[in-house]
Amino acid sequence: MNQVNLTGRLSKDVELRYTQSGKAVGTGSIAVTRKFKSANGERETDFINFTMWGKTVENFANFTHKGSQVGLSGSWQVRNYENKDGQRVYVNELVADSFDLLESKSQSKNQTSQPQNSKSQQTGFNPFNGNANTDISDEDLPF
Repeated sequence: MNQVNLTGRLSKDVELRYTQSGKAVGTGSIAVTRKFKSANGERETDFINFTMWGKTVENFANFTHKGSQVGLSGSWQVRNYENKDGQRVYVNELVADSFDLLESKSQSKNQTSQPQNSKSQQTGFNPFNGNANTDISDEDLPF
């Protein structure tokens, strides 16, 4: 069974595009905090790419923005292609088919209006410990 559920914050706004046939497709990245602390006592964060299709991604893009706390469900996909240099490139991603908004609209707006270094006031849902800090700043992003 290939079923994946992730909880985290969007690391950027969803990139919504349309295929030539008019079908919506969106891509993005979700920051997911690891369950265990590293050797230096900090929780590490993984940035996981996702793709979403159809009306689902149109709704998702309309109701979320960078920093929104969301739950994504779908299947894990590994695909590959040959790049312009002739090298085989492997892509791992979540193909999300549903989502949950995990904070109210006002909480979501407060998340983006607070200064990025105001971490002590920002808390979010973490399924492993209930209330871990899951805020994201531009410095945390791998790109």
